Amino acid sequence: MTTPLRPDPEPRRRDFVIISVDDHLIEPPDVFVDRLPKKYADLAPKVVETDAGHQVWRYGGATYPCAGIDVGVGSREQRTLDPVRYEQMRPGCYDINARIRDMDRAGIWAALCFPSVLAGQAGTVFSKTRDQDLGIALVRAWNDWHIEVWAGTYPERIIGLQLPWLGDPEIAAKEIRANAARGFKAVVFPEFPTRLRLPSIHSGHWDPLFDACEETGTVVCLHTGAASWAPVPSPDTPIEAITTLMPASAMYACADWLWSGIPLRFPRLRILIVEGGVGWLPMLAERADYALDHPMDGETSWEGGLKPSEVLRRNFFFGTLNDTSLSGVRLAVGLDHVLMESGYPHADSTWPDTQRVVARNLGTLPPADIARVTYGNAARLLGHPLPSRAWLRMEEITAS
Repeated sequence: MTTPLRPDPEPRRRDFVIISVDDHLIEPPDVFVDRLPKKYADLAPKVVETDAGHQVWRYGGATYPCAGIDVGVGSREQRTLDPVRYEQMRPGCYDINARIRDMDRAGIWAALCFPSVLAGQAGTVFSKTRDQDLGIALVRAWNDWHIEVWAGTYPERIIGLQLPWLGDPEIAAKEIRANAARGFKAVVFPEFPTRLRLPSIHSGHWDPLFDACEETGTVVCLHTGAASWAPVPSPDTPIEAITTLMPASAMYACADWLWSGIPLRFPRLRILIVEGGVGWLPMLAERADYALDHPMDGETSWEGGLKPSEVLRRNFFFGTLNDTSLSGVRLAVGLDHVLMESGYPHADSTWPDTQRVVARNLGTLPPADIARVTYGNAARLLGHPLPSRAWLRMEEITAS
């Protein structure tokens, strides 16, 4: 791909404080350098050149390219599955200083950044490593890099998000507790573990991990697509239909987790579902209560004294990128658990016009609701600070 980089846009006026709970990062080539035991140095993932002139991550005999749709940052020209080299990406994809500059240009105060395909979005690539000691070393190295460099360089701007260790929930729980003490606020988890040949969320297998998350206040993040599965109706369903059905994937995940018993066993657990929109929420809340009141087999296993819709409003949070139906969501389930996304650096990101998208999609709502969705709910959920008046006045445009 030879598409030129998009020019730096002029800084957008900051009418709203925005905390994005669904951005992404592309790991730089040195992410594992000096972060692994020496015996694993030669086995670590590495960026290599292919005969076709592509740059890809290679690990365990497999290659992991970065596609244009993952780094197009709003560019129609890069909405492809073609591999992209680092020099063809905006530096904000992989360089934290450049990322902060791009956030400033768009008027985005803070961001929660999910990993690339290298980590399988939830560390699944590493958890499948035959040598489990190597696998957990890679998870720890990635987390070290994230908290030291990506989130650690600008802790007021980037929210610490960790990979879990999926090989053993007891070890995972210890990692969660240790990482919470280091400043991590969230952990990404596959929304459908069984699709990755991992134990079901209905089995109780993962309870030690969820117990640690509840104890430490670590938010469990379910990112649409992290389990590499979508409700594809036919073998030859076109990509446009699959894109159309992304909200359905989020709804499937929410329903499965709602009825799993996890939010009943762990009432203080917070679950954030991103990249699936919120337009389906009113229907799911109504339908879940209907299912409880009309059991198919005499009785359900639901316990706890609350309706499913009430547990939905207590334990679950949802990201919105470009929804225009928030008025209906507000009337049906409220907006206390709806959070803003910008999607940077994806090709369908709202960057650099996130401020304008907020005005268009939320502008008819009461100011208090706009404040909740753009930053208040995220700041409360993730314990994140708000910007200074100087930042709001655009007195701090660039990062060093």
